[in-house]
Amino acid sequence: MEIVYFAGGCLWGVQAFIKTLPGVMHTEAGRANGTSQTLKGDFDGYAECVKTEFDPSVVTIRELMGYFFEIIDPYSLNKQGQDVGLKYRTGVYSENPEHLKEAQAFINKRMNYDLIVVEVLPLTNYVRSAEEHQDRLSRFPSDYCHIPVELLSKYK
Repeated sequence: MEIVYFAGGCLWGVQAFIKTLPGVMHTEAGRANGTSQTLKGDFDGYAECVKTEFDPSVVTIRELMGYFFEIIDPYSLNKQGQDVGLKYRTGVYSENPEHLKEAQAFINKRMNYDLIVVEVLPLTNYVRSAEEHQDRLSRFPSDYCHIPVELLSKYK
């Protein structure tokens, strides 16, 4: 198993979508690449993200990137849907340099790749979100989500 972190706006919908993908074994809602070791106030620069454990013999980073790009606007800086702010930025984070290389290669093949604002960075830190945020849309399906509902069940 390997781990990559996807930030795509509000983590509730991102987790609901990613956990349905082929080869994804486990997801966890959290925050990545902030400036402190704990979450406080405005989350100190953290991006809302989903820790994604996947089987690379079933799904590749490039394939995961393709799925990820279905649910984000890669040209929108610090905003997805109605969610606005630094914590809603888009990004791909990993401790594995090969993941980052593959993610960047995927972006570089996109139309207008030079306008894409998705971060591709090494994971510097990660904090698991509170239990109330774990699998939130499974428990409260009518909560707000910027991802169209038909995408949330597309790969089930």
